[in-house]
Amino acid sequence: MLSLAQLPVTDLKGVGAALEQKLQKLDIQNLQDLLFHLPSRYQDRTRVIPIGSLRPGDEGVIEGEVKGTDIAMGRRRSMVCRLQDGTGTITLRFFHFSAAQKNNLKSGVRIRCFGEVRTGASGLEIYHPEYRRVDESVISPVEESLTPIYPTTEGVNQARLRMLTEAALGYLEAGSLTELIPEPLRQQWRLPPLNDAVKYLHRPPVEADQEQLLDGLHPAQRRLAFEELLAHHLSLQKLRNRTRQQGAPLLTSTGQYCQPFLEQLPFPLTGAQQRVAAEISADLSQPYPMLRLVQGDVGSGKTVVAALAALQAVEGGFQAAVMAPTEILAEQHYINFSTWLEPLGLKVAWLAGKLKGKKRQAQLEMIADGSAQIVVGTHALFQDEVSFANLGLVVVDEQHRFGVHQRLALREKGRQDKRSPHQLIMTATPIPRTLTMSAYADLDCSVIDELPPGRTPVNTVVISDQRRAEVVQRVQDACHQGRQVYWVCTLIEESEALQCQAAEVTAEELREALSELRIGLIHGRMKPAEKAEIMASYKAAELDLLVATTVIEVGVDVPNASVMIIENPERLGLAQLHQLRGRVGRGSVESFCLLMYHAPLSQQGRERLAVMRETTDGFRIAEKDLELRGPGEVLGTRQTGMMSFKVADLQRDADLLTRVKQVAGQVAEDVELTDAIIQRWLGRDEQYATV
Repeated sequence: MLSLAQLPVTDLKGVGAALEQKLQKLDIQNLQDLLFHLPSRYQDRTRVIPIGSLRPGDEGVIEGEVKGTDIAMGRRRSMVCRLQDGTGTITLRFFHFSAAQKNNLKSGVRIRCFGEVRTGASGLEIYHPEYRRVDESVISPVEESLTPIYPTTEGVNQARLRMLTEAALGYLEAGSLTELIPEPLRQQWRLPPLNDAVKYLHRPPVEADQEQLLDGLHPAQRRLAFEELLAHHLSLQKLRNRTRQQGAPLLTSTGQYCQPFLEQLPFPLTGAQQRVAAEISADLSQPYPMLRLVQGDVGSGKTVVAALAALQAVEGGFQAAVMAPTEILAEQHYINFSTWLEPLGLKVAWLAGKLKGKKRQAQLEMIADGSAQIVVGTHALFQDEVSFANLGLVVVDEQHRFGVHQRLALREKGRQDKRSPHQLIMTATPIPRTLTMSAYADLDCSVIDELPPGRTPVNTVVISDQRRAEVVQRVQDACHQGRQVYWVCTLIEESEALQCQAAEVTAEELREALSELRIGLIHGRMKPAEKAEIMASYKAAELDLLVATTVIEVGVDVPNASVMIIENPERLGLAQLHQLRGRVGRGSVESFCLLMYHAPLSQQGRERLAVMRETTDGFRIAEKDLELRGPGEVLGTRQTGMMSFKVADLQRDADLLTRVKQVAGQVAEDVELTDAIIQRWLGRDEQYATV
């Protein structure tokens, strides 16, 4: 039987080179692509609605007699046409019209029209309805199915897409969309046949449950969402299997460094830290690369767990590299690792963009000859000039800031013969379970779900910027009590220059209002050395108040800082707000985070701030963030083109993921089938499986 994936769209009547190019912008190249380009919503044109039953927001077909058409001269000149059907009257309003149009809509003419009802100057109105004249003596048919509304692009309108899909559905009668999920599995999970599901979604019958379709919960939609999620899962599984086949150094723990390291720590590990450290230790002693994601809320002690992993690599005779996304965070790690590990007789090398000349050369030599057992740095670690003596473990912090390609590039650095280094990925941005099961299906996951004793929860207060004077007073009081304060200025525009300018202005205003305080300023346009100097002063309590942009989001640890003001928090995502708030509450003193918003707040802005006030649970915040912003935003689209789904929605279809995982396990052995499923849904974007 003919496969529609092999038929180009140019086989359809009326599709020439120009239209073919426009369709490519919608990722449509063949008839299968066209049939998988599903409606985003539907209009009901299957019945005529009485005008008297209409409410604002309704969308539908009405029919009636024109009772008069006039030109209204308001702020904008418009043509208004009054339509009556015996149950009520409505106004049709046109802002773009011609004299011929006005003459065609004279009193007594009968028309049928479609549009959205809204409240206007003369009661209920429809702006620019679609309309046509009808003859009362002839029965004028309505549509037989719901009208699909498709995602479009310039030069491809709804009418054209409906015409093309109609033609493609004709081919479906003769050809076929290849059924890729085996019959026994379809029956087990009650999945309707693919061809039936596609036909239904393009032309839903009159009796279709519109609400279910609009919510994306119809069995036909779920059938396609299931297969798409399966394709993504199989793609990541393929990447994982490929990595596992490479082999890795056996890093057996001898306790030579780990034991003295634990003994010198001024605190015992929490139960969660011990559990995760044991999982990592077991992974490192396997002959294939560890791929483990460690999630731990702000301040849960991930760095200590990473240090233990690094020490096990050193005990096994290999180097460990620790990579962080920003110089501030990388430097923080360097200080921690040096403080902990140099007393054990180990050397820690440091590499970042700001390191130049002889100093850089010296570090590169230590890395290349193996005299530095631990290497800490930014993405500078995977530049061509960097050569490791024997890299056995790669620790990547805040991995969502890098991209999967950068993570893999660092792994390549350590490849020797057919062996790859182990990988430990850490994040303080809690990732919702739904994303862990889909976007991180190539990784094993561990969670440090316990905070060290002595940490105090942060009290969060939401306050209007009209009470700014009270907030400034509160800052003054805190500083007089010997506490330190952060004042965070968020993005004004999508421009770093304007953000830095806002921070500079705020710092100047606060210096005037609080002249007795020592106030510092830090923003993204400063040189790394300047930033490091200011952070060092703040950490040493030589500054009372630090005005900053969101550069302080991760990795800054000042236990004496107990108050944070975040201006315009409504502009930030929940995960970022949670990260910022994590900069306070790191000591034993009661801490506060004041979210100073600018009214009026949008509905989403109100929801975000309410969640921040109600909970400090990073996972709950992450789930809400996913709900409000979608997976692409939460994960960072830089990292994952693969998170742009055609049909599936991770929040809505989260309940399918467990089944998807089971089915993936059942079909994984059939290489031809898994490749076909991946190709159908990821096609040219199959970046994870081909890296």
